[in-house]
Amino acid sequence: MTSLGVPEIEAGWALFLDLDGTLLDIAPRPDAVVVPAGLTGALAGAAARLGGALAVVSGRARATVDALLAPLTLPGGFGHGAELRDAAGRLGEPGAVPAPPPHWARALEAFAATRPGLLLECKPHGLALHYRAAPDHAAAARAAMAALAAEAARDFELLPAHMAFEIRPRVATKARAVAALMAAPPFRGRRPVFVGDDVTDEDGMAEARRRGGFGLHVGRDFAGDPAEVRAWLARAADARMTEAPLAQS
Repeated sequence: MTSLGVPEIEAGWALFLDLDGTLLDIAPRPDAVVVPAGLTGALAGAAARLGGALAVVSGRARATVDALLAPLTLPGGFGHGAELRDAAGRLGEPGAVPAPPPHWARALEAFAATRPGLLLECKPHGLALHYRAAPDHAAAARAAMAALAAEAARDFELLPAHMAFEIRPRVATKARAVAALMAAPPFRGRRPVFVGDDVTDEDGMAEARRRGGFGLHVGRDFAGDPAEVRAWLARAADARMTEAPLAQS
């Protein structure tokens, strides 16, 4: 048990980790995040202790996560679970999740161009409009995003994020990623633990609980500090665990 009351990572877990706000400190812009020295080594070491049962489940696109965590290519769910990759590197069916209509991005680009400080982030299966540098435009940003999402309300929904609003496919949830990965080795048969900090992580935590595991919230369990999460992973990477990683069938 850590000084914060969080259990240390156990060999029988399947660990699912959010990225921004969990492993990485939030930055003023999505492209300004800094990957701290030692993070990729801690992730690789913790994954080895867990027999490979460590995944990143992030709202970011798969290509972006891979670029940030290079040279690692971890299994996970990307775009909130829209893109899936298993431990063998196999990708989920690419056409299973809808992409936003192209005119949505064009409309939001025009909208943001008239309101300095707004930043549009285009993803393969979603759109995020960031207002961290323009908080006075938050209400207008939400209204613009809501109007677009309403055009295809059966397939898409609007979500709040860190100083942003995001449109994502309804089927793309972090629970989807947990369920898919838990169905195959090396995750199958382990106790799922989901670590996150945002509203979109609640789906992943709920799925972990449904499967006999639990969720850890950065704000509640790690004093709101991603550095505490990174230290927790580093201890797992460095520890001489008395229990060997569980064999998977």
